Amino acid sequence: MNAIAIPLPRSRGGTALALVAAAWYAVAAAGHWLFVYYLAIAYGAPTWAGDAAAWNRKAIVGHVAGDTAGNALFISHVLLAIVLSLGGLLQLAPQVRQRWPALHRWNGRLFLAIAAVAATSGLLMTWWRGAHLSLGGAVGISVNAVLILFFSALALRYARHGQFARHRRWALRCFMVVNGVWFYRLGFSAWILLNQGPRWSTPAVDGPFDLAWAFGCYLLPLAVLELYFLAQRVQSARVRMAIVVTLAGFTALTALGVFGAYQLLWKPHL
Repeated sequence: MNAIAIPLPRSRGGTALALVAAAWYAVAAAGHWLFVYYLAIAYGAPTWAGDAAAWNRKAIVGHVAGDTAGNALFISHVLLAIVLSLGGLLQLAPQVRQRWPALHRWNGRLFLAIAAVAATSGLLMTWWRGAHLSLGGAVGISVNAVLILFFSALALRYARHGQFARHRRWALRCFMVVNGVWFYRLGFSAWILLNQGPRWSTPAVDGPFDLAWAFGCYLLPLAVLELYFLAQRVQSARVRMAIVVTLAGFTALTALGVFGAYQLLWKPHL
């Protein structure tokens, strides 16, 4: 997160905020690399080998015989997820923005464009192909897609008008909602570990937790991000440190989610 942050004053609160932001980025980077590796092995390798039917071992609606357009939509969405994961990490890296601003600009444009395409393809898969288990889940992921389109448009608009402080905030909001599906897997896995089972969850993904997390998987990260923005401009050291502690807790939960997702969702298919 510190890659597109507003500069902080040199203080213990500012240093702590920078450190916790860097810690979250490190955890997120590890989680994204594991997710990319999973997607490459679970979907990329079978596709390369001509075994598209293997998609159905993991996806709700993967390969459908005779549905050329739908199958192409599915695998392109998976490939876009890989590009977004890697491109997003690159965009947040402070070294890239500081040392290679041209790469930062072009990678950012590519990220926003692909995010919009991926959101649109996600909507098509949800409602056209029926790739959902519950109506609540379908509505949740659709709102997520709409927010991606909205945030990416605002980030691009402010960049074009040279309003870079606003651009950076909306770009980071876009990064968070783009990763809604990633956060969903992490949150679901952390929930299972903490409760020693899928409490308030059903196989049809329509339990109380399922429905709440269908929206919470992107609304909670957005709320945490707004706290981060608040910590950058608040004058009270106590308030800033309280936010730092909250962000540290979110970082710990993210780490637990990465561990859980690897153990429960990704590792079995690697």
